[in-house]
This record gives sequence, C-alpha cells and structure tokens, in this order.
Amino acid sequence: MKIIDVLQETYTALSANKVRSGLTVLGIVIGISSVIAMVSIGAGASNSISSNIQALGSNLIMVTPGAQRGQGFGVSLGRGGAKTLTLSDADAIRTLQNVNAVAEEVSGRYQVTAKGTNTNTTVDGVTSSYPEIRNVTIDQGSFISDSQNESSSKVAVIGPTVVTDLFGDTALPADAVGQIIRIKGMEFKVIGVTVSKGGSGFNNQDDMIYVPTKSAQRFLSGNQYLTSIDIEATNSNVMTQLQTDITDILLARHKISDSTQADFSVLNQNDIISSASSITNTLTYLLAAVAGISLIVGGIGIMNMMLTTVTERTREIGLRKAIGAKKSDISKQFLIEAIILTLVGGAGGIILGWLIAFLVNWSGLITTSVSWGSVILAFGVSAFIGVIFGYYPARRAAGLNPIDALRYE
Repeated sequence: MKIIDVLQETYTALSANKVRSGLTVLGIVIGISSVIAMVSIGAGASNSISSNIQALGSNLIMVTPGAQRGQGFGVSLGRGGAKTLTLSDADAIRTLQNVNAVAEEVSGRYQVTAKGTNTNTTVDGVTSSYPEIRNVTIDQGSFISDSQNESSSKVAVIGPTVVTDLFGDTALPADAVGQIIRIKGMEFKVIGVTVSKGGSGFNNQDDMIYVPTKSAQRFLSGNQYLTSIDIEATNSNVMTQLQTDITDILLARHKISDSTQADFSVLNQNDIISSASSITNTLTYLLAAVAGISLIVGGIGIMNMMLTTVTERTREIGLRKAIGAKKSDISKQFLIEAIILTLVGGAGGIILGWLIAFLVNWSGLITTSVSWGSVILAFGVSAFIGVIFGYYPARRAAGLNPIDALRYE
C-alpha cells in the first residue's frame, strides 16, 4: 500500500467526523501548550533571578552579622539583624589576598521628605567603592567620596524611583541634584542620581538613597555597627578560597573557636545563584510534570477515539482483509491516523504555548523564555503519544477475523 494512499485514507477517515477529531486534537493541543508555557515561565523566572543577583555585582561576597541557629535552645541572632560587624572588621578583610574592593554598609528604612512630599525607602550608608562592587552607575552628579565619608557629610545619592516619589513624575534626574531632602528629620543635600537598574518591592535598587557610611552611623543608626560588608574578589576562581579566608579572619577577630557558633554569615554570590537556580529548576520540573498529566489525558482521548473508530469501521476492515489486505496494512492505517492526530495537535500546541508565553512576557508579569529544546521535546512527545496510544487500537483492528468483521452489524 503506497504512502499516498494511506494518507488519503487517513484524511477521509478523520474528516468523516470532524467534531470528534477536533476534540481529540484539542486534548493534545492543551497538553503540549501547557508544557511549553510552564517550562518557558519556569526558565524565564530562573533567568530573571540569576540576572537580578548578577546585577548586585560581580564576584561578590557578602558578610552579614548574626547567624541562624538550627540546634539547641540558644537565642538565634537573626541574620542581618545582629550587631557584630564593625569598620575594623572591614579593614581587616581589606588586608586579605584576592580582595579587589571592600564596601561597608549601614542600611535601614526611613521616612524621607522633600517639598511637601514623602516616601518610605531604604537608606544605605556606603563608601566610595560601593559603585564598583555593586555595579551602580551615576546618571547625574557624582557619587559619595572618601572625604565626604570621613567628614560624615550630609550628602545623598538617590535612585530614579526616589526622584519620582519626592519631586514628581515629570522631574528629571538633573532636577534633583542640589535639592535638599530630609531623612529622619535631618537635611541631606542630593549630589547625584543613579542610572535605573529596574526591580520591584524591597529589592528595588532604583528605590534607594545612598549616604556616607559614617553619616549613617552618626545621624541615622546611632551606633558604630555595620549591617553588611560587601567584598569584590579579583576573579570568580578565587571566591571559594576568599570566602574561607574571610571566615577565618573574622572568627579570629571575634575570638570564636567553633565555626558553628559564628556571629556572622558569609555568602558567596555563586552559591546564591546556584541555590536559586536549583529551586527554580525544581519548580519548573514540577510545573512541567503537572502540565504533562494533560498530555496523558489527551493520549487516552486518542486511544478512546481510535477504539471507537475501529468499532465503527469493522465491516470496512473485514472487506479489506477479504480482498487481500495484510494485518500490517490494517495496523499501519490506524497507527498513522493516531500519529497524524497527535502531530496536528502537537503543532497547534506549540503555536498556542508560544503565544501564551509571549502574552505573559508582554504583560510584564514575568519574563518568559521559550527554548527550542522544549519545542522539539514537546513535538517528539506528541509523536510518541500517537504511537503508544494508537498501537493498541491498531493491533485490535489488525487482529479482527475477516468473516466476523463482514458479519458485524
């Protein structure tokens, strides 16, 4: 039997009941599109998290005060909330090998006012090395200098979101430079505005105000402790060793012999990215597995349709066998019909899944990323489903006795 004849027979058989064929194909379309959409959303989320972490800086190691206790009944010092790090700790870290730059931070949220407007935002006390470590770029004006830090000057560098909140939607970055803002009731002069980096919520780097570290300690926090120390390694290959060296020197300075009792935490940027990627990948697999259930349901729908078709075409099968059709010809006919259904559904599912991913990305809710690998996998799975769920009906059709088939009513 020629392939062209098989395809013609397939078209005739499937178009004989368009509604049933369409509903069967719809099950595969929904399954394939769900897998592609879910995988693209998961991959996009993973890429977005990784890029946001990378935007914090390159080759970055962060030291925060306090450490979570997982055992015993001792009091747990909340990571980042304790008071254990000082400027002298930062100076000690500067003496280590493989350190490119160090920036001390004193961070807190405060009410900020200017010209009758106000906002509640993060005020970060930093040093002149902060832009290099955290990839911060100045749009207008200048950043905080070493002399301004040493003299505890009341100067501030603000993000573009702060410009909008304090000076209006039409305010330009240049309009904010030279203005006076009040932080915790004290006047600070704006000397610069940063370039927008994007973000939202409490991690929005555009919604931040930078002041000198010593100014933040003197006028805002009221103590000499740091909320974090940022270290830029010379390259990514030495980050693990530098993390160990930082831990060792701080343990010695804080007179702690047991590392499990450390009153600080050292976080490696690469470890953070790896952990975040592991979590998002697990979620992606979970979403794909849930969506894959609909593929199984679609496959069962194909099997059900093909079994019904075999029953309806029993006399046709008997007639074909009576005029010399082999079992392989009958089996091939019904198997190809099942595969054609799944391939059509797979093509429709790919288009729909891509469209869903595009609409989600266009809406701005989350960035999606459709990979060719997921498309090829989805299409391959659809063909596989056609073979698996079409095999039994095809075998059943091929096994019919021609005499019984001709007598079937």
